[in-house]
Amino acid sequence: MLRTEWADRTARVLRYLRGAHTFAQLIRFTLVGGTSNIAYVLLFMAMSSAGPLVANIAGSIVSTVIANELHRQLTFQAAGRVSWFTAQWEGGGLALIGLLISTVALAALDFWAPGLSATAQALAVLAIMAAIGGMRFFALRGFVF
Repeated sequence: MLRTEWADRTARVLRYLRGAHTFAQLIRFTLVGGTSNIAYVLLFMAMSSAGPLVANIAGSIVSTVIANELHRQLTFQAAGRVSWFTAQWEGGGLALIGLLISTVALAALDFWAPGLSATAQALAVLAIMAAIGGMRFFALRGFVF
């Protein structure tokens, strides 16, 4: 009996999470963001010897391409309405604003705390990007997808 109830609840939750409701999209957006942020951090740390600004730009580009495609396919389920190029072009434009803000923040960190490790720099950028992510969700939802 418990297995059936648990399976029913799980099925309902999964149906909801696959739906077009704003909250379900926000949950998917957050999961996609987390996935692309992991890609960002890995690349940022791998490229930290090139300097934090270069590592930030490379990590931002790669993670943005990953995120835009996952948002097109999964978050907003817009693969039939929005082409890959459009998602990359428009989503990338929105991400460019985030890149500029994170780059300025990294430059400020380097100025005020020049001894920070690559890990501390990456964590600071992730915090900034979380705030930008909220704004990006509504912009993607309203204008791109």
